[in-house]
Amino acid sequence: MNRTGMILNTIFPLRALALLATVAILAAFATGCPSETDSTSTDSSSSSSSSIADNSSTSTDSSAADTTAGDTSSAGGVGQIAGAGATFPYPIYSKWADSYQKETGVGLNYQSIGSGGGIKQIKAKTVTFGATDAPLSGEELTESGLVQWPMVMGGIVPVINLDGITAGQITLDGTTLADIFMGKISNWNDPAIAALNAGVTLPDASINVVTRSDGSGTTYNFTYYLAEVSEAWRNEVGVDKAVEWPVGIGAKGNEGVAQNVAGAKFSIGYVEYAYAKQNSMTHCNMINKAGKTVSPDADAFAAAAASADWNSVPGYGVILANQPGDSTWPMTAATFILMYKSPEDDAASAEALKFFKWAFEYGSEEALGLDYIPMPSSVVESVEAMWAGEIKGENGQPLV
Repeated sequence: MNRTGMILNTIFPLRALALLATVAILAAFATGCPSETDSTSTDSSSSSSSSIADNSSTSTDSSAADTTAGDTSSAGGVGQIAGAGATFPYPIYSKWADSYQKETGVGLNYQSIGSGGGIKQIKAKTVTFGATDAPLSGEELTESGLVQWPMVMGGIVPVINLDGITAGQITLDGTTLADIFMGKISNWNDPAIAALNAGVTLPDASINVVTRSDGSGTTYNFTYYLAEVSEAWRNEVGVDKAVEWPVGIGAKGNEGVAQNVAGAKFSIGYVEYAYAKQNSMTHCNMINKAGKTVSPDADAFAAAAASADWNSVPGYGVILANQPGDSTWPMTAATFILMYKSPEDDAASAEALKFFKWAFEYGSEEALGLDYIPMPSSVVESVEAMWAGEIKGENGQPLV
């Protein structure tokens, strides 16, 4: 029973009736005079319920994000910054959002719906920013009037559910991983897996493959890597945010893949490393381009990004898969933000840029805590200069 009910059951009945009558009068008055602040409240007890229901197993702090539509109008500041897209960065965006709201009172209403959904929503102008792990081409950015920049980097890892097997105990290489996701290797004790895992007792059981069912930048980077290492994958499946998977069951978002793998024995899937870490999932090690066995961690992701030439591609759209180096994790990826050069709502866009600037300047420690890699200072300086030069308000002046 809630607190109000307890009070009404313990006070004198006539006083209870009087109290109820007063409440009824106030409710009737409120019905006739709706509050303009109802949809913009940043109270975490009400604003976060929908996102946490969908992401309860993965969110680092459930008070930070909300998947319902938010008000981005400004009256001395906005109540919620509205964005949508990639599930890959959801854990760190959620963490940043919680810290930023505590510091500024401004919340982040981020819909973790996949990169494909984020691209659609920003192009439909239903959000202030979109987020994607599959960068748009320079041509598409120009056609849409958008700018793009990398916000943070992380790693994609194979996760498995095998009794008695601990994280990092199973090692795979790229061609074997591709053959598993093509159905060419369908049993856990297949000779190709056994050859990579001498001394490990592998079960005589069919492999249950879990894939993404939605348009996903994680899928784009995962399939990009598989196409790099497997000619069969490149020719038969290809690279995209959504592909025709030869085998497996589909799940929505990194969250859905993590939940399905955790709930099904003998399964394998692929998720951003933060999801594996937060949910104590069993990840595989990988043999990288240099032929070295590597574990997923911040150092291995940073090694993959060390030689990236971010200015070589329009919109900083560098793909970090299968980079050289002894310590490099082979499935490293950046996640990107999309915004309009000439936004419809200057105040909302300025507030979003303030959030991203704050994340660049103060969010590195939280990113590293979740094994994401912050962008190098040289990239941050370039991105902030791009904001000033390309994102302009109605008056033609930079928004930040």
